[in-house]
Amino acid sequence: MGDPKREELKVANQKAVLAGVFDPDECPDRDNALQELKGLVKTAGVNVVAEIVQFRDKPHPAHCLGTGKLEELKLLVETTGAEMVVFDNNLTPSQGRALEQAVEKPIVDRSEVILDIFATHAQTHEAMLQVELAQLMYFRTRLKRMWTHLERITGGIGAGRGPGEKQLETDRRLIDKRISELKAKLKNVEVRRERTVSHRRDQQTVSLVGYTNAGKSTLMRALTGADVLVEDKLFATLDTRTRRWNVDNYGEVLLSDTVGFVRNLPHHLVASFRSTLEEARHADLLLHVVDASNPEAERQIHTCYQVLEDIGVDCSNVILVLNKVDQVPDRSFIDVLRRHYEDTTTISAATGEGLDRLSGIVANRLSGGFTTVEFETSSGNGRFLAWLTQHAEELDRTYTDDTATRVRIKCRIARQYLNTIDEADVTFECAQSPSTVA
Repeated sequence: MGDPKREELKVANQKAVLAGVFDPDECPDRDNALQELKGLVKTAGVNVVAEIVQFRDKPHPAHCLGTGKLEELKLLVETTGAEMVVFDNNLTPSQGRALEQAVEKPIVDRSEVILDIFATHAQTHEAMLQVELAQLMYFRTRLKRMWTHLERITGGIGAGRGPGEKQLETDRRLIDKRISELKAKLKNVEVRRERTVSHRRDQQTVSLVGYTNAGKSTLMRALTGADVLVEDKLFATLDTRTRRWNVDNYGEVLLSDTVGFVRNLPHHLVASFRSTLEEARHADLLLHVVDASNPEAERQIHTCYQVLEDIGVDCSNVILVLNKVDQVPDRSFIDVLRRHYEDTTTISAATGEGLDRLSGIVANRLSGGFTTVEFETSSGNGRFLAWLTQHAEELDRTYTDDTATRVRIKCRIARQYLNTIDEADVTFECAQSPSTVA
């Protein structure tokens, strides 16, 4: 294979024609239909030399593009000297083979670009396992196509990472065996992560979710001061990061930054990263961060809710955070979004605008689950008294007898903690109804 760094350099300098077929009823901004794909290939390091778009009810079953557009594509490739064609659509294996025979250049679809970006950005062992699994499951059905063209590719998206040219010496049996191994390893990772998340249930948790490049990592740094990676790239963050956030007028919570979403995210990738999104599935509150300056903001909001639903996240407790308001060209952008969605707030994570307001909203939302309780226990029950100091706001303390052996403490506490108390020597009475733990 040679020097991997040299191969990746070839990838970064490859010239590509972008192509896409769109339903005219689902593409309101025809002039910028390929805008998101441009961002993806830019992140992958590919140079765009031309674009071709076709609007039709559904892609052509054989070539995705219609016959006339296919001829235009062949001419574009020839005149621009393009080394590959990148489709915004997810191509079937037969469409990929037919296009490569017609154009005589490597054909890459949207899923392959996203998988390549994830492979490039994966840093931890878990992320690498997840990406490799997604790649193998995607390429398993495309072995025949890959065998026909990989020998003549000197570089391309995916070169030097993941399965790539290794498919020349691998058959389906070996791939299936490796897929089974990866699934078993990720299952163990998921069990460990679930255990870690469950241990945090005595603390309130908030998760940042949203479209890729919406500003989640910038917001996390602004709120917690955490040294997290902030880049103007798609999928700069793949691993969930959790930091402590001291919310004004409330207290300390755990804030998690999760992987960003994108339209038509490959199904295998969503399945592979399910464990990474465990934090979002168990969070007490979701902050859905949106790039309000993006003309496609409403479509991106819909995409995020769709992905969250696919992985089993409860979206009933969400605050829509309209970020980058300092970059919004027209205030009507904000007004439209606020009319269509409830529970919204506007901020600029980069400048700090609106962060105090966001903290107040989070405090109010989390405080909604609080109640006033009177606990009674032995004054020597140091473990429980220390726990109470950490998790509740004490309002009053009295002793029930002259010897001060029993103490009664009135406090304000989150309802969720009441179900975790397993002390034999503790009774408590809520403002609404009495309860006893024995």
